Amino acid sequence: MVKITKEAALEYHSGHRPGKIEVKPTKPYRTQTDLSLAYSPGVAYPCLEIQQTPDDVYKYTDKGNLVAVISNGTAVLGLGDIGAMSGKPVMEGKGLLFKIYGGIDVFDIEIDEKDPDKFCEAVEKIAPTFGGINLEDIKAPECFAIEERLKRTLDIPVMHDDQHGTAIISAAGLKNALEVAGKDIKQVKIVVNGAGAAAISCTKLYVALGARTENIVMLDSKGVITSDRKNLTEQKKLFATDRRDVHTLEEAIKGADVFVGLSKGNILTKDMVRSMADNPIVFALANPVPEISYEDAMDARPDVLIATGRSDYPNQINNVIGFPYIFRGALDVHARAINEEMKMAAVLAIADLAKRTVPDVVNQVYRVSDLSFGPSYFIPKPIDPRLITEVSAAVAKAAMDSGVARKQIDDWDAYKQNLKQMLGQESKLTRNLHATAAAHPQRVVFAEGENQTMMKAAVKAKTEGICHPILLGNPDRLRRMANRLKLDLTDVEIIDMRADQEQGRRATYAKHLAEKRGREGYTFQEAYDKMYERNYFGMMMVETGDADAFITGLYTRYSNTIKVVNEVVGIRPEYNHFGTMHIINSPRGTLYIADTLVNEDPDTDTLVDIAKLSACSVEFFNEKPVVALISHSNFGSSITPGALKVKDAVARVQAECPNLIVDGEMQISFALDKELRDDMYPFSRLKGLDVNTLIYPNLTSARSSYKMLQSLNTDVEIIGPIQMGLNKAIHFVDFGADVRDIVNITAVAVIDAYVDKVKQGRK
Repeated sequence: MVKITKEAALEYHSGHRPGKIEVKPTKPYRTQTDLSLAYSPGVAYPCLEIQQTPDDVYKYTDKGNLVAVISNGTAVLGLGDIGAMSGKPVMEGKGLLFKIYGGIDVFDIEIDEKDPDKFCEAVEKIAPTFGGINLEDIKAPECFAIEERLKRTLDIPVMHDDQHGTAIISAAGLKNALEVAGKDIKQVKIVVNGAGAAAISCTKLYVALGARTENIVMLDSKGVITSDRKNLTEQKKLFATDRRDVHTLEEAIKGADVFVGLSKGNILTKDMVRSMADNPIVFALANPVPEISYEDAMDARPDVLIATGRSDYPNQINNVIGFPYIFRGALDVHARAINEEMKMAAVLAIADLAKRTVPDVVNQVYRVSDLSFGPSYFIPKPIDPRLITEVSAAVAKAAMDSGVARKQIDDWDAYKQNLKQMLGQESKLTRNLHATAAAHPQRVVFAEGENQTMMKAAVKAKTEGICHPILLGNPDRLRRMANRLKLDLTDVEIIDMRADQEQGRRATYAKHLAEKRGREGYTFQEAYDKMYERNYFGMMMVETGDADAFITGLYTRYSNTIKVVNEVVGIRPEYNHFGTMHIINSPRGTLYIADTLVNEDPDTDTLVDIAKLSACSVEFFNEKPVVALISHSNFGSSITPGALKVKDAVARVQAECPNLIVDGEMQISFALDKELRDDMYPFSRLKGLDVNTLIYPNLTSARSSYKMLQSLNTDVEIIGPIQMGLNKAIHFVDFGADVRDIVNITAVAVIDAYVDKVKQGRK
């Protein structure tokens, strides 16, 4: 675990600009008309609509996506009662988590008031602003009374996350841990060390899952909570035991199946863990120091199933797995409350998610390749991208079913797609690509079949119905890898191109290549030897019709791949060159950038082909190309060879393709800012239009451009490289591409192959 120093933390919170959150406009504001619509006089119209129909506030304002994180600072993390203002960094941090995980806007509000009634009065007065209230870091027992009153008096979701967030995540974890241990929740003996807000709520939820109160022993700072103890709070009375034979944690834990710690560090000893039942379950949730360390618990009992609140150990009980998605689902149906049905729906959705195949992005972040349901993984990781779709949808549905939703969701698939798109997990373009490919799946050869990323992508593409995958590689090795990664290779064809039984196919391919390139000095034997190489063999499968598309490049040198593709499939007859483009999906729209891979320093003839090919490719993606050729100069302002090359290419393209909207040479700032361009160069053919296609003067500038965007902007999605101008659907992937990147390219390759079949009348 990275050591967090005081200096680093203070610099993080004060550097660049103080704090961690900001407010950003969501509507245009550049012109006087924009400002008049945003404020006076235009703003009066939605005000009057809301006055007539109060629920229209969700239609015309951000209320439906706005949560208040509210605290009085009386129980801030492990720091205790440090005051409302001192707790503000925590509330800002909670706001940041809401935004990055759930796409939810947050105002953090610190109320300097300890009296529960006065605190509630303040919250009730400001509640019309918000779609939900997240109470935070309020000490027990006041937090119980505050939440109960606000839930009663307000018609928006209210949740004290310290109570219910921990309860929901730990209940999901307990459900799964018991399944791994082979134990029945109705029979297990549970010891809960701690009796604060989180402990009480956790235990209530365990009971809702089926735990029996007579099998639960709860302890506070005075020891076991017994029914004969005087002055117990109403919450503690719920779990006071009638047993008189236990007074201490050491006595209570003997023979127990489950220990849940919500107290303080290092109070659970190795001997106590050894005294527990077989396959004990230990949730040591004190932070940052758990009740017992992971190492000590494993040393005491190798059969222990342990969870902590820390990210550096397996099975982290982390509230971020819950609250962003619980509020997301509640907000999306304009819920009046977060009720017990919604909490239980979240528990079950989180628990179920841990049993599914783990996304590759999770394995990559945690630097593992084989996370699967079991002792070391019975709670989803906080970065699991499926949490927003599965948990939010479950909560929203429970709100509808239980009658607290103002708004109904009819199309759950569309709802989940919108959530993915909102957080940048998926764009409309990629969704359409996948849907189109799935409507016409083709046979796709994956060159590096023995690479686990390539194998995962092939299996995912098959699962999504995008293609019929063919893996090149040793079958035994591939199946061992698939077993280790828990991938299903059913209906995945495996070809060992070096096996003896492939001699006939190698000979056929070699004969075809030798005949095709005989005038270039190729002999049959030379061609036959090349058929032991995956790129030659795979491309020949496509060339001869044994497959429809080919994916390569994950760890092959591009220069070698380009040489092979020229020899095997060649360039379309109407062109002399081929190239590649990358698609950039960003909040401002989609951009197509070329050439990003093939042509290092293109001359005028090559730039002309690239521009034409790019326009065709943009049309392939159902958009009208608006093309700018990029240079360091603007419309003849420089006479350097590089600028003149681009200028000549523009003139050629305009002459040969009079219907194509294209102009240049121009600097990137003028290409992307039409107001600036129209003002300075009103004669441009691009006047009044947004450029969507950028042709760069060389490989270095094109590649550097999209790589910089990829590195600097987390809101940018990159798809590519996409080949342009080859006779067959041969596509490359970037070095270091992940599963999602390869699946996207596979979808493009499938559509490419299908379109070619349609043109040839072979579909």
